[in-house]
Amino acid sequence: MDLGVKSKLAVITGGSVGIGLAVAEGFAAEGANVLITARGSERLHAEASRIGAKYRVEAHGVAADVATAEGCAKVVTAAAQLGGADILVNNAGTGSNETIAEADDAKWQYYWDLHVMAAVRLGRGLVPQMKARGGGAILHNASICAVQPLWYEPIYNTTKAALMMFSKTLANEVVGDNIRVNTVNPGLVRTPDWVKTAKQLAGEDGFEAHLQSVADEAGGMKRFATPEEMANFFVFLCSEKASYSTGSTYFVDGGWLKTV
Repeated sequence: MDLGVKSKLAVITGGSVGIGLAVAEGFAAEGANVLITARGSERLHAEASRIGAKYRVEAHGVAADVATAEGCAKVVTAAAQLGGADILVNNAGTGSNETIAEADDAKWQYYWDLHVMAAVRLGRGLVPQMKARGGGAILHNASICAVQPLWYEPIYNTTKAALMMFSKTLANEVVGDNIRVNTVNPGLVRTPDWVKTAKQLAGEDGFEAHLQSVADEAGGMKRFATPEEMANFFVFLCSEKASYSTGSTYFVDGGWLKTV
């Protein structure tokens, strides 16, 4: 199936590892050019070079912290220098671990900047580029926790819920410009962060069993998704084959969501 993204420029934040890297590879496999962002320069540029060589597309890396206004501006400038963005996947983010009583203002502010303001700033900067190119697609990677919160990460729950609402309001604002905006709420995805945490909790010999216990507790398919499974859905939603979808939130959680 031709998804209609060949030669388009896809900007993916948090693109050097996990879901973001899988999404970048997914677009490249379809012939799209990619601009991936992350804070760590060495891994970022190594992955961009690998993707470009493997899929014979233009693949660029820009080292930037999108939790800052300066970092977002750097990404917007880099996209403009490449001719303008057609697709934006706001993927950069991380889990939290705190109680509301104990978390200080600085922690709340950091997650707000990373999960919400990065999407605001990049949307504000890249939408004009998409308009100039005749349209585009924006996808926000939120979380099942936006609607089904986990007790130990209230900041993550709250900021991901805000991202979901921002996505909906942005979709309403740009629908007349041929720009589609959607949200994906993943469930359990086997990312390096999950594996690292499991090893810290259960050790090298027990981390697989720990991950399976987490999946069993979630229910549904009782397994973690691979980043590639998520990427397939992300790329499709940003493609011409999803041309009538905007302003929606899609749960890709293996059946973990407990409500309809």
